[in-house]
Amino acid sequence: MSDTLTAIGLMSGTSLDGIDAAILKTDGENVVQAGPAMHVPYSRDLKIWVRRAIKAALEGRDGAAEIGKAAGEVTLAHVLAVERLLEHEKLTRKDIDVIGLHGQTILHRPSRDAAVAGRTWQIGDGRVLADETRIDVVSDFRAADIAAGGEGAPFAPVYHRALLAAMPEPPECAVGVINLGGVSNVTYAPENARAVDLIAYDCGPGNGLIDEWMELKTGEAMDEDGAMALAGTVNEEALRMMLLAPYLRRPPPKSLDRYDFKLEHVMKLTPEDGAATLTAFTAACIRDSVKFLPEPPGGWIVCGGGRRNPAIMATLKDMLDAPVVTAEEAGWRGDDLEAECFAYLAVRSLKKLPLSYPSTTRAPAPMKGGTFHRAPV
Repeated sequence: MSDTLTAIGLMSGTSLDGIDAAILKTDGENVVQAGPAMHVPYSRDLKIWVRRAIKAALEGRDGAAEIGKAAGEVTLAHVLAVERLLEHEKLTRKDIDVIGLHGQTILHRPSRDAAVAGRTWQIGDGRVLADETRIDVVSDFRAADIAAGGEGAPFAPVYHRALLAAMPEPPECAVGVINLGGVSNVTYAPENARAVDLIAYDCGPGNGLIDEWMELKTGEAMDEDGAMALAGTVNEEALRMMLLAPYLRRPPPKSLDRYDFKLEHVMKLTPEDGAATLTAFTAACIRDSVKFLPEPPGGWIVCGGGRRNPAIMATLKDMLDAPVVTAEEAGWRGDDLEAECFAYLAVRSLKKLPLSYPSTTRAPAPMKGGTFHRAPV
């Protein structure tokens, strides 16, 4: 196997906005060369099917027709995303060594008891994707970690470490990488970190509660430019109550489902004050989680969709005692980072390198993972 492979990473997050597809040349360790990337939005109908599948999964209806329908449609959408990316970049399947398919998460329930296995469920069929694109596929990245008693998340830390190491001038301090997706998570990387030195965990909500609030109160999918939050005032009592959630006191490693936190404490607030309070809650969960780290990071890099929300960024800069920059300010591609990550992890999987570690997912040992699907000749 060549040291450096060309991979396509596919990521569809809990925001249900669509599929990020990114090409990466990597050796699965320290070499990372970003290639072309593309976002392919979900259709309105596909969003509806995925939401129905999530509802069925949360209700324990594993065999529901909605899940089967959503899985088929999600797989087809990923096939089309690969075809569109290759066509746009005038590439052929022979230019790509492997596809890393994350899939669409419809349930994430890590175990709270070492004697009971947790569960994580991503729909999207790697076998069908390999057959249709005629490119080898790695999928089911989280399954082995969960089966071994790990949290199954977060899985980006090893890629964050590779990006830090590949910087023209690697940081001369510990760095915290914040990912603001549906939930928020942190990767803590000491100076010159090895993969085994990383600490990672989900902090609390990212954009998820704010998006849910906006849809409930305004019909909008998100708080565009943080305008609603910036027009409101934080309700300190509601914020105090939300910060009493037991999850926030648990030491890491730990992970969340997108739907683990609820809106009950802000339901009587105005749309503006609710948005402001939920924004403050997202930032406060990150701030309070610093107590679990060996030392506060000397700087923070924010990726994920939440970095585009000025209200969240301003609150983070106010609450954290170190410089806070966006992924782009650090020289990274913030919109494509998670897709790049699963291209990177696909190559690590092919090379039998660990994807997760005890200090990132609570796995009992460094865990290899991924299911390989060989493409038809």
